[in-house]
Amino acid sequence: MELPTPQDLRERRTTLELTQSELADAADVSQPLIARIEGGDVDPRLSTLRRIVNALQEAEGEVVRAADLMNETVISVAPDDAVREAVALMEEEAYSQLPVLQNGVPVGSISQGDVIHAGENVGDHPVSEVMSESFPTVAPSATVDEVRNLLDHYKAVMVTDGGETVGILTEADIAAHLS
Repeated sequence: MELPTPQDLRERRTTLELTQSELADAADVSQPLIARIEGGDVDPRLSTLRRIVNALQEAEGEVVRAADLMNETVISVAPDDAVREAVALMEEEAYSQLPVLQNGVPVGSISQGDVIHAGENVGDHPVSEVMSESFPTVAPSATVDEVRNLLDHYKAVMVTDGGETVGILTEADIAAHLS
């Protein structure tokens, strides 16, 4: 990943016809900090630089959010559902894993691998006995880059608003967007 130079930031800002104050407000930093960064007088923290770059991308209309790509229909099971029902639902939907939701809140995940590792005769057991940790959650406003970073380590990302599940994202959703 190539980080923008102070000159790059200044050029992008002026191309977008933003003042330093407008960029500072959008990035939630001070105007003097923008001036010092653009002047090369200060080396910002990565988190500050990320906020500035995100503000510039917003101004360009380039930012894609989780809400833009998520599947609003979330196929899931509950912790007290039978493992047999979860397996049937995975086969029916052609999914290898499902989120486990309790009253709309992610509490775990179950995969074909979880069922296999649980051993034989677990069909009547509740999902809660064989499930794994929950998929990570992001807000609907999370950027596609944030989601992509999580998908490097997890098979899915849950989109939650106020703790309640509103969508799900997988690598397939990101790939479809990129193509």
